[in-house]
Amino acid sequence: MLHLNSTNSGRMLDSKYSLIGEETGMKFGVIIFPGSNCDHDAYWTIQQVAKQPVTFLWHESHDLENCDAVIVPGGFAYGDYLRTGAIAKFSPVMESVRKFAGNGGLVLGICNGFQILCESGLLPGALMRNVGLKYVCKPVQVRVENADTPFTHACRQGEVLTIPIGHMEGNYFCDESTLSDLQHDQRIVFRYSSPQGELTPDANPNGSLQNIAGICGPGRNVLGMMPHPERASEPELGGTDGFKIFESLVGAMAEK
Repeated sequence: MLHLNSTNSGRMLDSKYSLIGEETGMKFGVIIFPGSNCDHDAYWTIQQVAKQPVTFLWHESHDLENCDAVIVPGGFAYGDYLRTGAIAKFSPVMESVRKFAGNGGLVLGICNGFQILCESGLLPGALMRNVGLKYVCKPVQVRVENADTPFTHACRQGEVLTIPIGHMEGNYFCDESTLSDLQHDQRIVFRYSSPQGELTPDANPNGSLQNIAGICGPGRNVLGMMPHPERASEPELGGTDGFKIFESLVGAMAEK
């Protein structure tokens, strides 16, 4: 596990991966689209909680500023016109993100970011309107289906995390062939569950296929998830389970 050490200029120490000091700090980039509203939350978590260098990346720029990981944050990119993520995928920055991911770069899409990654072809499937056609905003439980990814190294297989959601289009769907590939390759990373880890219809807040809450790409370097880990990264927010995602990312980047 990672532990914050305020006596060492706020740097992160005691990683199970390696020592992260000022000379090896890993740089994050958080994209800003018109309509993004969770970009500053992600920025805060990386800078103030994970104590890592971070910069904002403008949607009209191709420059990823030598970042080691890119966060595609939640919000309503381009007002969700047409459908969620349908316009954002044409942003110049996403062309660079596709190349970055193709070269093994780490990309995390949160909520609207997950939708954008699917629209951009970086992840398969689509996010549809919630069953019941209502916006859902509440803490939910998700079970870790694969702890062997750069985003879940700090978790245990089968661990249940409590992380908030806030979305209208979180109903994940894909065809049978894609679902078979996701299952065979263990690319379903999170599923909505009961607090005891049971995959029940009642635990599914949006009707998502097989309770899917997050998936990764074939190289495991791209993750999309509907829950907001940045909203569960400090005790003041009511829980810290979400910080395990950022903790994992920092550790994975330190290994490179």
